[in-house]
Amino acid sequence: MTASASNGNPLLSEWQTAFKIPPFAEIAPEHFRPAFDAAMAEHRGELTRIGTDPAAPTFANTIEAIERSGQSLTRVSSVFHNLAGADTSDAIEAIEREMAPLLARHRNALYMDEALAGRVSALWQERATSGLTPEQARVLERYHILFKRSGAGLEPAAKQRIAEISERLAALGTRFGQNVLADEKAYTLVLETEDDLAGLPDDLRAAAANVARERGLPGKYVITLSRSSIEPFLQFSTRRDLREKAFEAWTARGAGGGTTDNTAIVAETVALRAERAGLLGYPTFAHFRLDDSMAKTPEAVLDLLRSVWTPARARASEEASELQDIIGSEGGNFALAPWDWWHYAEKLRKARYDLDEAAIKPYLQLDGVIAAAFDTAHRLFGLTFTPLADTQLYHPDVRAWEVSDASGRHVAVFLGDYFARPSKHSGAWMSGFRGQQKLIGDIRPVIVNVMNFSKGDGETPALLSFDDARTLFHEFGHALHGMLSDVTYPMLAGTNVARDFVEFPSQLFEHWLEQPEVLRRFAHHWQTGEPMPETLLQTILATRTFNQGFATVEFLASALVDFEFHLLQKADGIDPAAFERDVLRKIGMPSEIVMRHRTPHFGHVFSGDGYSAAYYSYLWSEVLDADGFAAFTERGNAFDPDTAQRLLDNVYAAGNRRDPVEAYRGFRGRMPTPDALLRKRGLAPADA
Repeated sequence: MTASASNGNPLLSEWQTAFKIPPFAEIAPEHFRPAFDAAMAEHRGELTRIGTDPAAPTFANTIEAIERSGQSLTRVSSVFHNLAGADTSDAIEAIEREMAPLLARHRNALYMDEALAGRVSALWQERATSGLTPEQARVLERYHILFKRSGAGLEPAAKQRIAEISERLAALGTRFGQNVLADEKAYTLVLETEDDLAGLPDDLRAAAANVARERGLPGKYVITLSRSSIEPFLQFSTRRDLREKAFEAWTARGAGGGTTDNTAIVAETVALRAERAGLLGYPTFAHFRLDDSMAKTPEAVLDLLRSVWTPARARASEEASELQDIIGSEGGNFALAPWDWWHYAEKLRKARYDLDEAAIKPYLQLDGVIAAAFDTAHRLFGLTFTPLADTQLYHPDVRAWEVSDASGRHVAVFLGDYFARPSKHSGAWMSGFRGQQKLIGDIRPVIVNVMNFSKGDGETPALLSFDDARTLFHEFGHALHGMLSDVTYPMLAGTNVARDFVEFPSQLFEHWLEQPEVLRRFAHHWQTGEPMPETLLQTILATRTFNQGFATVEFLASALVDFEFHLLQKADGIDPAAFERDVLRKIGMPSEIVMRHRTPHFGHVFSGDGYSAAYYSYLWSEVLDADGFAAFTERGNAFDPDTAQRLLDNVYAAGNRRDPVEAYRGFRGRMPTPDALLRKRGLAPADA
């Protein structure tokens, strides 16, 4: 875009910052709407020229031209959506609500354009004789699929309705996420007396005191609905009444009955998705979604979920009985409830293994876990991470590193945004301010990991639970998938892969956190500097399958409810709460366990289409990662260089160059079975 067209808008100007990181200090909310308008207009002009080109379609004048188009819009959208997730405000949320349907309309205009679709179709018909490279053939295939799945070629009335549905779904997804964030921001459990704090370890008290100061309540303690705050509270608080109060607030997000209630949004979303799938010729939205996935069919997904549900539920029942026994042994005359599970599971773990979370956290400083993730990437892929000083980012808590390969070549910029705050949506994710490509030059990515850990109090550093540390490794696995991408075309870069394959690189990377040599080197006590005692390290590793019945059931319940919603052929007038209850009743959901994500705050599924009919993907990918890590253990070396090179070539660097089945086979030589997953979770029979 020319300087005159940018009109002084930093989002539309050429960035002169180091590594062309967005100039965050210059960007204000009022810049976004005019930047979106200008960038969409520019993109429309580019697409019109491609569609009306009188020359016969070629890969260069059609596919490559589409891939080159929309650079300004990509840049503006990347900055905006990252800020909307990680550092939002009332002004940004207003723009987000306004832009969601407009951006959906813009995307519809691209993929429903009959002139563009006709050119892509002509190239598809000639693909066998056009001399395309394998990567070019893959890009053409992806565009052919996207145009078809977006409604190109349908009758005008059907196309118009699909466009309307897409715009409405975009608006609904935006509102859903904002409602959940509003509920999370509005809630605080204020603890004032020593009795309120009963059972809480020092690090949780310090984190709660810090949150209280940030919220204008010095001298008090605040528990929020961030998972890194609420779960340790449920784990350690001996005040059952406060555990119940906090748990009820946590599970009621998005279901309060007021302006932030998501019930009607869920009902309309499910109905619209079913209608759109029908217009596109699919029996249900689940069929539509899975047609472009590794799983391919709903039957394949249900077979996996049900095969794991049965042993998981049986194990969870055994676990519940053990926890009830503890309650009875302490003189409790109440039945185990969902807000009790974390608390008594922690007691059982301590009794069985002489281990509690409070003993682990002092050895898992945030900086130490980051260093462990960086070192693992260095040993596997030769990467080096150099802090970028004096780089202005979008929030003071965000850090930046330059990433280089073994030869010293610049690979990427990595941003880490680790702490919870009211302006950030809950959860943890990886995203990018810029993706990798070679089509318009050797463009290297700017990747960000966003998390919601509890911040230290100034005297005590941020200390992580083992689950928190696993989350950091998980998201860093996604980040590596983005940073190591080495493809020509943006369409195929990084994490632009099938939804049930995208979790494989991230879940695989989690395995290195559990390697003794990694923990010995980086798990050091924050006060004494002493390494984690060998007995503690071995105990942690021995507890890997502890409480896995619970963890698997809470996940599977969410995955099954998501899937059943999207197996409906018609969903008009559905009552989401009643439907959720009915699904849970049919599968025999234990009364002591609640879904990991209840429907009214299930952002994976309803805050956009990301994991709709696809939350199962985590389990599908876990089948891959459990088998995939065995490729290293079979060599007797968790950092075996030959295996790491195959992993890099076929997965982390490959993006979507090949079908995910082919990519996995290229790495492993074969496809896996669920057996390794069941063993990993401790759900396989003893003699398996």
